[in-house]
Amino acid sequence: MATSSITKNFVVSGEKQVEMFADAIEESYQESLTRPKNTTSIKYRELKDPDEIGKLMEKWKKAHGE
Repeated sequence: MATSSITKNFVVSGEKQVEMFADAIEESYQESLTRPKNTTSIKYRELKDPDEIGKLMEKWKKAHGE
């Protein structure tokens, strides 16, 4: 889980909850070590022009029946 996905404050209290939270963090870290380092990058194009964004949205709406 990416840290940017945590958008709410939460409280971890009690020994059992603290252990579960720590275990989840450790498991996430261990999982990150087994991921391949040479994964394919995601290609994207940054749109800034309002007309270009509008055209893209119209195309999306037609494709999705909106």
